[in-house]
Parts: sequence; C-alpha cells; structure tokens
Amino acid sequence: MKPKESDTLRDTVRSRYAQVARTGGSCCGAVNSRCTPDPLLRPELSRNLGYSEVECNAVPEGANMGLGCGNPQAIAALSPGETVLDLGCGGGFDCFLAARQVGEAGRVIGVDMTPEMIAKARENARQGNYTNVEFRLGEIEHLPAADASVDVIISNCVINLSPCKEQVFADAFRVLRPGGRLAISDVVMTGNIPEQFRENPEAYCGCVSGAAPVEALQRMLEETGFTGVTLEIKPEIREIIAGWFPGSGVENYVASATIQATKKGRCCCGQ
Repeated sequence: MKPKESDTLRDTVRSRYAQVARTGGSCCGAVNSRCTPDPLLRPELSRNLGYSEVECNAVPEGANMGLGCGNPQAIAALSPGETVLDLGCGGGFDCFLAARQVGEAGRVIGVDMTPEMIAKARENARQGNYTNVEFRLGEIEHLPAADASVDVIISNCVINLSPCKEQVFADAFRVLRPGGRLAISDVVMTGNIPEQFRENPEAYCGCVSGAAPVEALQRMLEETGFTGVTLEIKPEIREIIAGWFPGSGVENYVASATIQATKKGRCCCGQ
C-alpha cells in the first residue's frame, strides 16, 4: 500500500474513533443521521467476549466501550510486577484490568492515536485513582516506548485497523524485552471479502475490510522474529460479529481470533 493511501485510511479511522470518544457512539447530532445505536459499541456484550461480571464492574464507568472482539486478559497470564503495553487502548478498559493483575509494582501503558480517546482514558484513570497506569498518544506502528521496555503487549480488535501490520509487529518486537510476549484478540479474514466491504470506509473502520488472513499474520510474525506463534479462531464470537453489519453476512468473511507469540530470549534463570 502506498504511503498516501495508508495515511488516508489512518485519518479515516482516527476521525471515526474520535467521534466515538466524543459521543459514546451515539449518532445524535450527525448530519443526515437516523440516530441509530452504533453496532460496535455494545459494552453489555463484553460478558459474551469472555470478560467476567467482576471484570466488567471493576473499571470506571465509561471505560468499557464495547469495542473489542475478545478478551486478551484471558491469554495474557499477567503477573505482579510486569510492564504491560496496550495497543489501541480506547477508553482504557483492558489497561485497568491489567493494572489489577500487575499490582502496584507493575505498570500499564495504553497507546492510542486518537487524542479524544487518550483524554477519555486519562479521565477514567483519574476517576478510578489508577496510579500504575498511563496513557500515551501515538500510532501503534511507531510506539512511544523505549526498546526492550515491556514484558507483555495486549491488544483488542485494533491491529486489523492498521494499514501497515508488518510495521506494527516490528515495533512490538522492538519494545518487548527478550522473553516478552504478545497476547492479542483481533479480527482475521476467513473468506473472500466482497467488493462492497473492501471499498467501504465504514467496513474498514468497523474492523472488517482491514482484516488479514491467518496465514499472512502467521508469516508476518515469524518473519519479524517471533517464536511460538499461535492463532486460534474463536467461533463463539460469530454472532457478535454478525451484529456489526446486520444482514450482510459479514460473519462469513471474518472471525475473532486470539494471537500469541514470544520474543525469543533467555529465561529468568539465565538458561
């Protein structure tokens, strides 16, 4: 993809999610709007994505915006004292859950390219008095984090929105410490996406037309240098994906998946 095309897509996504942050997904006040609820913003469905009732109730009000396609916490296996980086943190939902697991000795960094989302997440952190969480404005292709400074990278339904996925994985590899790991929930392509979706900006922002095939993601990760790469389709999320564009059959072309990988390095015992 040409740089100009990538920039255009990135700007489209940034604008879309800036609106989400400002309005909470409501279209009220939009020009030519019928004011129907945003199908992507359904926080009540988080329990169907693998989050527990306790997790959903443990974060500040407004942090759970219903923008995910899975639960990266379920595969991250976070430990006290670890440093966690969330790619595309939104309102901070997964960051706040991670903060509870890594404890006061740990640290959580949320990165988002939308200033409105960062402002929302910071306000949520203030309301919840989270002292071990910070939010940084930046693109996931060029992370505002030092080399080898992070133990775990999590992300929830965001990498599909990047027009430069190879660069996302390359920069993730850069900031991970040796032995660090990826724990990602994202949308992957499982069928030939029709032209009506591929040429539709709403479908791109809606986590459909930017999805990559499983084989392509596996290759990108391995070529970057990651080891132990696993990608697992989560068929139980199919009904939720069908609701993103009701009646379109989008669930036949994309699916939710968990993605795990490790940056090879020595273990803590030095072996």
